[in-house]
Amino acid sequence: MYAPLYIEKSKDGTLEKIAKELMARLEKCDICPHVCGVNRLAGQKGFCKAKAEVEISSFGPHFGEESVLVGRNGSGTIFFTHCNMRCVFCQNFTISQLGEGMKISIEELADIMLRLQNMGCHNINLVTPTHYAPQIVSAINIAAKNGLKIPIVYNCGGYERKEIITLLDGIIDIYMPDFKYGDDENARVYSGVNNYTLYAKESLIEMQRQVGDLIVDEYGIAVKGLIIRHLVLPNDIAKSEEVLRFIARNVSPKAYVNIMAQYYPTYQAHKYPEIARRITIEEYRKVLKIAKEIGPEFRLAD
Repeated sequence: MYAPLYIEKSKDGTLEKIAKELMARLEKCDICPHVCGVNRLAGQKGFCKAKAEVEISSFGPHFGEESVLVGRNGSGTIFFTHCNMRCVFCQNFTISQLGEGMKISIEELADIMLRLQNMGCHNINLVTPTHYAPQIVSAINIAAKNGLKIPIVYNCGGYERKEIITLLDGIIDIYMPDFKYGDDENARVYSGVNNYTLYAKESLIEMQRQVGDLIVDEYGIAVKGLIIRHLVLPNDIAKSEEVLRFIARNVSPKAYVNIMAQYYPTYQAHKYPEIARRITIEEYRKVLKIAKEIGPEFRLAD
């Protein structure tokens, strides 16, 4: 039976040490590529608009994720408020951009993890965790000491600092980043971030180094590894071929990739004519065809 990576680190004190190191960074916040340098411990806000106190919008078993995460009992999702990206088409914009949510303590976050485990969830799925990485590690440490023993999923937008991801080595079991764009200019226009491809590529390579290709148990449930999501956008705004080619050549030729077709023009997408519509079946099939040609050994999510 698979034992999550964080359990031993909690027992030997390593997890607590890393949590303290990450929390100290909030005084001059450099948790994500924006490196805002604000003192979140004193209530200052940077690009993500998050202070030191954790805010979440909801939590519970979720059955809309990849089948390898959902299983019979669902993925134990925790939706964090705020985001370090500003996607103009964000489907969860009331949470990520408008700040919908409630404040909780680190101890309460640990308790939520344990409650999700007690509900039978197969994993703890941290949705948009980047800006709360220090608090999350602190909560995992508390929860592990109280019996948490299911895999941790780091479900992020791909705009990560390799330095921070490296600190999560041996803590996160399953990384599930988006690889949104193969073009920096489009990332800047539609998601408000600079040098997206650099940071996404560096962090993807580091995630793969830590956890490797996806491993599932005898029931088909993921226990460790990397899952990469890519959302197909209208008019090839995502530059999908560049994304898929990088994954095949630099991450893993056997990567587990979810090519997603659920884009729809919400939030501010109507202001951009080129993305103010759903994708066509032809656009989606074209990206699938490219994936099968570039990565014949890719494990494509169903």
